[in-house]
Amino acid sequence: MSTVQIDRLLDTVIRQEASDLHLTVGKPPTVRMSGRLIELKTKSLEPEDTTALMKSISPERAQNELQEEGGADFGFGFGPQDDPEKSARFRVSIFKQKGSVAMVLRRIPSKLLDIEVIGLPPIVQDLIRRPRGLFLVTGPTGSGKTTTLASMINYINIHLDRHIITVEDPIEYYHEHKKSVINQREVHTDVPSFSEALRRALRQDPDCILVGEMRDLETIEAAITAAETGHLVFGTLHTNSAAGTINRLIDAFPTNQQQQVRAQLSTALIAVLSQQLLKRVDKKGMVAAYEFMVVTPAISNLIREAQSFKIDSAIQTGRKFGMKLLDDFLWELYAKGWIGAGDMIDRGKNSDMLIEKVHRSGGTIGRPELDDEEN
Repeated sequence: MSTVQIDRLLDTVIRQEASDLHLTVGKPPTVRMSGRLIELKTKSLEPEDTTALMKSISPERAQNELQEEGGADFGFGFGPQDDPEKSARFRVSIFKQKGSVAMVLRRIPSKLLDIEVIGLPPIVQDLIRRPRGLFLVTGPTGSGKTTTLASMINYINIHLDRHIITVEDPIEYYHEHKKSVINQREVHTDVPSFSEALRRALRQDPDCILVGEMRDLETIEAAITAAETGHLVFGTLHTNSAAGTINRLIDAFPTNQQQQVRAQLSTALIAVLSQQLLKRVDKKGMVAAYEFMVVTPAISNLIREAQSFKIDSAIQTGRKFGMKLLDDFLWELYAKGWIGAGDMIDRGKNSDMLIEKVHRSGGTIGRPELDDEEN
């Protein structure tokens, strides 16, 4: 398969506003649209096809890493950069499966969305104006964490004079200098690791630091230290709730350090935003559901005293700060008719309570996505 055809595939992804392109042996190229996988009307790919496609877009570093490690990630821009309708950036994961090459390309929307557009609580704007602290955006892969963080960074860039350093693997959204100075560092290209980038960032007069992924103890430690020493630090974790995020951070440390880390987190952490992306019932794309926790003195005390099991009830009583539990947000989306009962229950934390609420409201619990496949 030639590069002309990779161009055609990428054009299709951009034109149809698909979120992902899957290329694997034994199946035609497949796109994800509004959360659903759809095969393109072309031939099934052979091993030589996926290898040629991979080589046509992968830098040499990624090809070497694929051979040595069995997988690699990178980003690249496609299409005329002066025409946002026909261009996009892609985040690419290449990997081996059954001895052949496979790829998943995630389209990064070229337009940065406003905080209000993506539905973040209004208090977020106040929190990200703070001079220091740790703001975590969490959720499973593909839940829109990158988009949310890019919106926050864009807000700071437009409204405040800050030096922003981002550390990403790979860089997804490209930011231009506006009121702020923004330097984006790509792991493996500009710096060897997240922890090394964070260590060096502290000597580069930053106001805000974005850590694309807090994936190891060294990076988590460096992020907390940076937040304590007078910087606003944004980070991501693959956790599904505010309380779960606290526990994951603390459990990353050896037992003899955990009490000290609780004390550090209780003062450094300012907010946790956990999010999920769900299919809209009307098939008009996806909608985000959030769990949002602001670290008030009461929650700070729960973190310090190792009582994270009480955080959910503290979030419920903290509505005036814009706090909300995931299940409450999911119920609101269901009540508006935006998401189906089945999706809500699958993503909720307390499924039994949500099932009971559906039955009490006279609703039924179906699996509309299965009906779609049958029709």
